[in-house]
Amino acid sequence: MPILATPTLVIDLDGTLVDSLPAIARALNLVLAARGFPSLAPPEVARLVGDGVLVLLRRAFALYGAEADEAALAAFRADYDADPITGCAPYPGAVATLAALAAAGWRFALCTNKPAQPARRMIAAFGLAERFAAIGGGDSFSTRKPDPSHLLATLAAAGGEPGAAVMLGDHANDILAATGAAVPAIFAAWGYGTPDMAAGCAAIAPDFAAVPALLGQILS
Repeated sequence: MPILATPTLVIDLDGTLVDSLPAIARALNLVLAARGFPSLAPPEVARLVGDGVLVLLRRAFALYGAEADEAALAAFRADYDADPITGCAPYPGAVATLAALAAAGWRFALCTNKPAQPARRMIAAFGLAERFAAIGGGDSFSTRKPDPSHLLATLAAAGGEPGAAVMLGDHANDILAATGAAVPAIFAAWGYGTPDMAAGCAAIAPDFAAVPALLGQILS
């Protein structure tokens, strides 16, 4: 049966739409350095991303046998919130792909565990704010990914329907949220997640340019 509702692509932010690792790594390493811990290389930081800032800090501190505290969280946010943009950029093909999909009748929603305010700042900095019908941040609702209600609330805010939606994300949390919401998911293989995190997805995209064809196959 053909899809009659306007299709909605729900997109994760960090590691999917935007390579935000440079700013995250900078803020994290400043916190670590202030406590005498060695800096972490970007690939090491990438493995810690996906569950919000507090979990990121807990994972990083655990590498040194320490526990993150409120002061560490405040220090990270002070630096990161002041500049979440420098060094970051949309992934290759992202801007062109969104433009092509918009022309084909797709709408977009952003579903991220990052707080809504820095998420808005980031997409605005790259000229993408007008593309999104809704932003579901980590502090927008009472739940966050992998809870499917985070995805469903974001989708509803955008005016979308689960039966005419697809989730695009690079982390197990994205796939789990989509599976729980009965929304097919495309795993963004270019992001921070490891290949095993793709388990349960409907398709794997090697790059943004591959997304439109996969969407057509999924919702055909």
